[in-house]
Amino acid sequence: MTKRLFSYFKSLPRYSIKWDHYFEIYENIFNRFRNKKIIFVEIGVGDGGSLHMWRAFFGKKARIIGIELNPDAKKLEDDGFEIYIGDQSTKEFWYKFYKKIGKIDILLDDGGHRNLQQITSVVESIKNIKNGGMIVVEDTCSSYMKKMGFGNPSKYSFINFCNLLVENIHRRNPFVEKKENIFSDKIHSITFYESITQINVLKKIKKSIFVTSRTKNPVYFIDYRNRGYFIKTISLFSKLFGELKEDALFFKILRKLFHRNPFFWIHEKLKVKRYFKTYQK
Repeated sequence: MTKRLFSYFKSLPRYSIKWDHYFEIYENIFNRFRNKKIIFVEIGVGDGGSLHMWRAFFGKKARIIGIELNPDAKKLEDDGFEIYIGDQSTKEFWYKFYKKIGKIDILLDDGGHRNLQQITSVVESIKNIKNGGMIVVEDTCSSYMKKMGFGNPSKYSFINFCNLLVENIHRRNPFVEKKENIFSDKIHSITFYESITQINVLKKIKKSIFVTSRTKNPVYFIDYRNRGYFIKTISLFSKLFGELKEDALFFKILRKLFHRNPFFWIHEKLKVKRYFKTYQK
């Protein structure tokens, strides 16, 4: 694993700060964009050190753009960067920005780390990311932090919004039976790292369909997923109401109505709940 990006960081002409494990992640996910004609946008550029790092990493063909709240960042235009001053938490800023810039390849959010800022940036940018591009959000640990004024933990944290995005991309599966939206149309996948979330964008993605293998003599298998729970239920009902077999009408009706044994739901929910309680502490 090369340490090219970190070496650029260590020799920056301006100040910047990053967690040390970010460099390996960025080398992995950004490497295919090196020496390509891309548009890279970073939110939250501070003194501009990271912009110099990205220019060195991506090469001369890359168009490097910075977004910052502090108007003093305009000085970085003297270093050859495009700088836009604005609030990432407002739709108006993003509308004007993309109207002028057009679609981009990579959006890196190292801005204010508040829920509204991160969520607005994703929502307003998703339709403006080129095919094969991505949105990368830094410091998503803020979704779990009680201090520093981020307003978390919260049901409306950025990470919980990402959980909603995960549900949205599963809407492409017809069994989910929910209406697709721009996220299910555009987001191919989401990758979570410690404190970094990577949202991968493609052109409109086709809805999931079943495919089957072709054989001359197909063999149909019996689904055993819930068989054990049916056997336990049979034993229970046999004790209460006399001997019952698995193919009894009672169990056939249960299968038709519920697709699986309702006692399985209860048993499973109690066990899963214990896992949740253990790891939420």
